[in-house]
Amino acid sequence: EVQLVESGGGLVQPGGSLRLSCAASGFTFTDYDMKWVRQAPGKGLERVSIITASGSFTTYAPSVKGRFTISRDNAKNTLYLQKFDLRPAHTGMYYCVNVNDVTPTGQGTQGIVSS
Repeated sequence: EVQLVESGGGLVQPGGSLRLSCAASGFTFTDYDMKWVRQAPGKGLERVSIITASGSFTTYAPSVKGRFTISRDNAKNTLYLQKFDLRPAHTGMYYCVNVNDVTPTGQGTQGIVSS
């Protein structure tokens, strides 16, 4: 069974940082490009960042470029999203997803940026 378990969210003040993690199991993690998506309150899913299977290539949405860094540890089957200099617009539920999938299957982790 494919499992993606996100963690690391929380409440931070503007300018703060968060590091999200996603533990993957039930499939060959190293075979797949992965992505982080975000659902802001009252809005649809937004693709935030993508990383290739080897970790050698990454892309970012314009809204997070320069503030977010995606990475992965294939030895640990874990995906990361380092977020810094956060703004209220970065608030939302974050999910890690196989790049071939549209709908998240994990429970997500919520990041709230508020003073």
